[in-house]
Amino acid sequence: MTMMQYLIPEPKTKEIVFEKTLRADGAVTLAEVKELTCKRKAIEESVNRTSKVTDAIAREMNRGLTSACEQDLHKLGEYIPLLYNLVHYADKIKRVSDFKIRWSSGLISQTLIQRTCPKFHQVDNITFEFAMVLFVYAIKLREKAMELVSTDVKKSVTQYREASGVFHYLSHELLPSLNPSLPPWKLPELTPPLCSSLSLLCLAEGQAVTTKNAEESGKSASLLSKLHYGISQLLTEAYHLLSSRPSGECKDLSTRFLEYITTMGALHELKSQKHLAVWLESQENIGDAIGVLRRALAVAKKRTPSKDDTWIEIFKKETEEVTEKLGWYERLNDAAMLQKIPAERELTFPKGEKIVNLISYTPTLLLRELRFKS
Repeated sequence: MTMMQYLIPEPKTKEIVFEKTLRADGAVTLAEVKELTCKRKAIEESVNRTSKVTDAIAREMNRGLTSACEQDLHKLGEYIPLLYNLVHYADKIKRVSDFKIRWSSGLISQTLIQRTCPKFHQVDNITFEFAMVLFVYAIKLREKAMELVSTDVKKSVTQYREASGVFHYLSHELLPSLNPSLPPWKLPELTPPLCSSLSLLCLAEGQAVTTKNAEESGKSASLLSKLHYGISQLLTEAYHLLSSRPSGECKDLSTRFLEYITTMGALHELKSQKHLAVWLESQENIGDAIGVLRRALAVAKKRTPSKDDTWIEIFKKETEEVTEKLGWYERLNDAAMLQKIPAERELTFPKGEKIVNLISYTPTLLLRELRFKS
């Protein structure tokens, strides 16, 4: 069965020409600053979709990489160490009024006009640039993981774990120190709750890939039930982080993004209880199996997605499979087993297991000396 997927919209940005605003002291620093501008230009063209380079030239420029996502990751991999080195020397940069770092959000619900002409937020703090670029890096790692789902399960899960690690670094290491210097509007991309929820989302998606592979390998219903419920628990936690944000903090998050998290959580909860019922049947406990599936379908009926046709089809197919299984159990019980069906309060839920962990991220520091005029 096709897995649920959702591409996180990329933020947009405006051009930065570092050598025009940073007063380099010496030829070596000037060369470094110009290289930053060059690498940054590649990122601008990537997120803004403004590159006029042909596919063949793009492959040549990016070491023969054919995937657009891999090319973007290569560009980011070249820019981030240079940028982090500049962050290291941030206290030596003389404040200049025209050092304009501008980014827009990709995760705020927008009208058609706003999507065409997004609102850009401007900050003169170089760490703001570093945080936004790391956010783009994380969503690109996640996008690559999605591409690999059908061809390389192990590598796909690894990419999800790496993306989770970058989001975790943003949430717990970088943003707490950056946020006091940001204006009160706060782009959602730069709020710790959002980055923490995305870290959990990547873990849930990585575990979904692992669990799908376990299903295809014929693992036990008991284990599959626990793995699916673990996914549901991760997504419940992710949604809780988003819904518990301060009332004034980025209220306009994309409804499609929020529905993806809730729908995926509901889908895996339904899958979990389906496998729990199979395990109960194997223990000749058909009455409890019927009760579990009735409960699962009652909950699923309230959570059917309303917008994305692909998600609706996936959810509908799973619901139909559970409904068919319930009917078979009920006929079996009426004809032979004659077991009592317990009340909902007497039924147990699966015990969730979380087996996918993040890969910690630490940015690479080049420690190239930079000198700026006072």
